[in-house]
Amino acid sequence: MGAMAAAAAIAGLKACRRWPDPVRLAAPLLLALGTLGDGAAEGLELRGKTYFSKPPWSVDLISYYTTVWEPWAEYYFTVQLDPAAGAPLAALRIAQTRGVDRQFPFNVEATRAFLGRPRQLGAAVPVRASFEQASRTFAITFPQPVPPGSTVTVVLKPWNNPAMADTYMFQVTAFPAGPDPSPTPLGYGTLRIYMPDRF
Repeated sequence: MGAMAAAAAIAGLKACRRWPDPVRLAAPLLLALGTLGDGAAEGLELRGKTYFSKPPWSVDLISYYTTVWEPWAEYYFTVQLDPAAGAPLAALRIAQTRGVDRQFPFNVEATRAFLGRPRQLGAAVPVRASFEQASRTFAITFPQPVPPGSTVTVVLKPWNNPAMADTYMFQVTAFPAGPDPSPTPLGYGTLRIYMPDRF
């Protein structure tokens, strides 16, 4: 960091003492972001925590089988990393937050991941998965973190689709590789499950 940038950061920290508490708590992160160039290619480490420089901000969810009880369904969660993300993607947390059926089971051992998008498969990505039924939460880790600039898709395999038609929502959170990674919320993937057509 140059002398002028360091002086500006110190002045900013002094000024932040006059800000409201929530803003003051966020000030170190905001000041650090301001001292990095637009093309920063390194992750942020503040107070021992690791942050994305340019975090992913959304997730896409698609399934090609959307009728109740279907046994062939797979749920594709796709995340795109900015080339200037700064840190590789180390893990995802996927939690069911909406949907009337909270008992439909998953084949956790069939979880897989690959580079690219559904039906545009690239190289396989090693992945480990665990699932906690009580909270309906998957913990997905990448033994070889996914590098910035990549698009990665994680595939969850239910033994069958939910038994009841509804709109199912899954909250997705990303974690950068590094010490004490700070979670980055990506929003929600939405899956609509329908009753079969009857004529």
